[in-house]
Amino acid sequence: MNSFVHLHVHSHYSILDGMSKIPDLVDKCVANGMTAMALTDHGDMFGIKELLDYAAKKNGKVRDELKEIDKQLQADSLPDDERTALQQRRTEAENRLFKPIVGVEAYCARRSHTLKEIKEDGSGWHLVLLAKNKTGYHNLCKLVSQSWIDGYYYRPRLDKEMLERYHEGLIVSSACLGGEIPQKIMAGRVQEAEEAIRWFKGIWGDDYYLEVQRHRTDKPGADRTVYEHQQEVNKVIFELAGKLGVKVIATNDVHFVEEEHGEAHDRLICLSTGKDLDDPNRMRYTKQEWLKTPDEMAAIFADHPEVLDNTLEVAAKVEAYSIDSPPLMPKFDIPADFGTEEEYRKKYTEEDLFNE
Repeated sequence: MNSFVHLHVHSHYSILDGMSKIPDLVDKCVANGMTAMALTDHGDMFGIKELLDYAAKKNGKVRDELKEIDKQLQADSLPDDERTALQQRRTEAENRLFKPIVGVEAYCARRSHTLKEIKEDGSGWHLVLLAKNKTGYHNLCKLVSQSWIDGYYYRPRLDKEMLERYHEGLIVSSACLGGEIPQKIMAGRVQEAEEAIRWFKGIWGDDYYLEVQRHRTDKPGADRTVYEHQQEVNKVIFELAGKLGVKVIATNDVHFVEEEHGEAHDRLICLSTGKDLDDPNRMRYTKQEWLKTPDEMAAIFADHPEVLDNTLEVAAKVEAYSIDSPPLMPKFDIPADFGTEEEYRKKYTEEDLFNE
């Protein structure tokens, strides 16, 4: 039974960091029984339209099936047993629809997004933001746009004042080791981490989640220290979650689709950071950042199955909506001395107007 969906996923729109193509991500999710996925690229929403369009294409056959079932259900003379069977088929078909979740892994400035003075202003704490509904999508667009227009300083940054202003319709999670909560825990400032959790919970309530990851690795050339830090952070997160009444979700920091893609991704990171492959001091990932199946995630978090189930809760909160719209054309008032349509029709015949 499906008991997990990915809520922390990077595509190739996380420039020189993610390596996944959106259709490949969606196809693997569907093939492995995951009926939802959030796209959370670093600081941008460049891939959102592609995600929504591909998901709509993927859902096409299921929607055709639903239309046919609805057509059959409209028959007045339908026997009760056949109606019940059709309604059950409809429910099963609805459950096969793939739900794309619009998101971003934002950079939240440690100070203000307008400050561009010291080294700490050059990035920000990671924070996962997901659109719960159409209002959340609009607010996400505002946050991301403003982070690039006003907050860009090495990274597109937003801040807590912006988050508070555009909080409606969003689901928030504490992100990876680069998030505010894990960073403060690793620095031994657990009290400050608790205060930060209280701030987020005070704004988003049950739509705020703490996030845990486990990237244990035995891959050659992989970073093994990440898992040690994750274990240290996760222990405190579970404690604070119980104390403060915040639910925990499990994620895998997805940057590529298949396990064997880890070596290619390792070389991508060398390009991104301008380092040689044999540089002992270069940046390394754990090579665990592939789109893992529900079974793989269940094995990793066998001692905490609730953190997998909670990902389904998050997905269930997300409403279906469309971002498509007809062309948005500006309206210009015609000057009075230009005349009216009625006046022109008196001057010219239909044939004249057609020829013109």
